[in-house]
Amino acid sequence: MRDRVVIKWGGGLITDKAALKTPRIDVLDLLAEQLERCLDNEMDVVLVHGAGSFGHLKAKQYRLAEGRVNAQEIKGELTQDEAVEEVRQDMLDLNEHVMNALTKRDISAVTLPPHQWARNTGPHFNGDLSLFQDAPPGIVLVTYGDVVECDGDSEFGILSGDDLVVRLAVELPRVKRLVFAMGGVDGVLAEPPQPGREQHLLTTLEREQVFRGDHASEIDVTGGIGLKVERGFLVLGHGVEVILVCGEAKQRVADACLGHSVRGTRLVA
Repeated sequence: MRDRVVIKWGGGLITDKAALKTPRIDVLDLLAEQLERCLDNEMDVVLVHGAGSFGHLKAKQYRLAEGRVNAQEIKGELTQDEAVEEVRQDMLDLNEHVMNALTKRDISAVTLPPHQWARNTGPHFNGDLSLFQDAPPGIVLVTYGDVVECDGDSEFGILSGDDLVVRLAVELPRVKRLVFAMGGVDGVLAEPPQPGREQHLLTTLEREQVFRGDHASEIDVTGGIGLKVERGFLVLGHGVEVILVCGEAKQRVADACLGHSVRGTRLVA
């Protein structure tokens, strides 16, 4: 039986977070090439990607992560309901760029948008993973952070890609490892990167270790590096390896997926 890896392409890696709806096509092509290498090595792939400038900016403006709020508290031309639909469409647009990068490599892939099959937020969201589990060998199943319906007064919320990977890595059979591919950093740093200052990479990270993560709270509606680490330890607790690496480095994501020694941060019990 083929082993499986869950890969998370971060939104800040595959988009320019400072420019609305701007994909990084060169990075997507690099990542798709490495994903193909995994398949060529008999490793099945479940791919989750973030939102970056296709989701976070508008979701932040219309407070979608908070669920339903008083309309008078919203500053913008759209209603929250209109913003939900626009963010969902924006994510479909970003996903099209992802799928185009895979198609260039003749990779067979199917997208499963969360707003069509998932409900509620957090790592214990409701959703049937059988479509992922039943995928034929060599077929890449793709999903992403999205606005989903929620129970109760909130009505809707943001289901983060970092929450999606928890259930996918833990519940799908034969998952060997979870790899977070990030932009701009080699892994988890002891403190946020600063210009002209050497990065202090934590090559291993224990749950009790302290680090100061960089979180662009004015843009990001999820939890930044802190959420990735927190969710990663949930996955590690089920016997799945977890590695955080730079997605811009040639072959580093593929090497991590295939279990080779790479520069990055490995979570340890």
